[in-house]
Amino acid sequence: MAVTRAQQPVVTTAVPFPVRSRLAHPALLLTGILLVALNMRACLAAVSPMVGEIQRSFGLSATASGLITTVPVLFQGVGAPLTPRLTRRFGTERVVLGAVLVLGAGVLLRVLPSVAALYAGCVVIGVAIAVLNVSMPGLVKREFPDRAAAMTGVYSTTMLVGATMAAGLSVPLEHALGGGWQASLGAWSLLALVAAVAWLPQVLRARAARDGAGVSGVTASGASASGASASGVTASGVTASGVTASGASVAPAAPVRPIRGIWRSPLAWQISLFMGISSLLVYTLVAWMPTILADHGMDRGEAGLVFAFSNLVQVAGAFLVPLLAGRMTNQRALAVSMALLNAVGIAVLLIAPVPGAWVAAVILGVAQGGSLGLGLAFIVLRTDSAAGAAQLGGMSQAVGYLVAAAGPVGAGALRQATGGWTTPLALMLVLVSVVAVAGWGAGRDRTL
Repeated sequence: MAVTRAQQPVVTTAVPFPVRSRLAHPALLLTGILLVALNMRACLAAVSPMVGEIQRSFGLSATASGLITTVPVLFQGVGAPLTPRLTRRFGTERVVLGAVLVLGAGVLLRVLPSVAALYAGCVVIGVAIAVLNVSMPGLVKREFPDRAAAMTGVYSTTMLVGATMAAGLSVPLEHALGGGWQASLGAWSLLALVAAVAWLPQVLRARAARDGAGVSGVTASGASASGASASGVTASGVTASGVTASGASVAPAAPVRPIRGIWRSPLAWQISLFMGISSLLVYTLVAWMPTILADHGMDRGEAGLVFAFSNLVQVAGAFLVPLLAGRMTNQRALAVSMALLNAVGIAVLLIAPVPGAWVAAVILGVAQGGSLGLGLAFIVLRTDSAAGAAQLGGMSQAVGYLVAAAGPVGAGALRQATGGWTTPLALMLVLVSVVAVAGWGAGRDRTL
């Protein structure tokens, strides 16, 4: 009797790709994230002490000078919705690298001897930061799935450290470099270059992972065009065994689908309003807190110290609040607590601005840093994928920064119209109640 042997499938062995190589070391990834985060506020904070000199250098009006800080915030809102498309097409690693390089170019463009270049640089900086603002939460969620809230606290704290460092070093750099405000502000492009070099290994790792995934359409274990190669690495940087580039174990990824109807989602709008109005309060006080204190009789030097101290306290809030958020089933009480602290701090500025200045600085520092960290934590806690986090980040930060850009200008206009700070501060107290309501909804234990 003839015996027919079944034809055996041809197995193509792919060239193994060492994804757990030096390029994939968690220390390299963390270093890159922290250096990128340092850049995300430094070039904005560095310009604040220089606004007076820039105004005199170009003969700008007070309104035109205010646009130096307002334009980047406005374009952070404009650029945010474009980022999810960029990350889907080019990959998060390449988009982050490009944004850091564009940010450095914007810093250099801003110091050229031309008013047009000054404002063009502000636009470029705003768009570059928008891309980073939206990319980073999704990246953190993908690479640190079990510690996303804690890592959000780490990088949001690093952003504020960069801002505090830049604000404190701008004038000393001007004296040390001897090139006026242009040299001082231009020097921050070097920080962007350092971050780009530190981030390059992540780009190389992602490219190698994509190349490894495309070596063979059929793996030794029978995997096909699902994206896993014979080396077990998907194009997203997660191995077939469920290990991220940072070493965390994760469940096998489900097919990535966009969040449908995100612009019609009440939860997405609650997160967006929480971030937007919290940012409006921050940027308004960044622009006017020293002036509020000085207008009530405080020495301008002391007013500057109070403001710097408040910024320093923000670092603690930005670090601790996301850590707490990650340990909670829902974050309603935490969100309302941040709103209440904002209300108390603003009330102190309204009732006793000079006697209570240092107390207000502490309370507002915790509230503002904590609100920033919690808003970013909401993006990773209320989504179940890196793509979803990027999509929600695009919406919430578009809405947030467009709302925030109105704060400094609106407060200044109200002060000019009424002759004092009572009306602007009272309106800020009303807005705090909206933050509390939005935070109560955003803190629910559910995902988009």
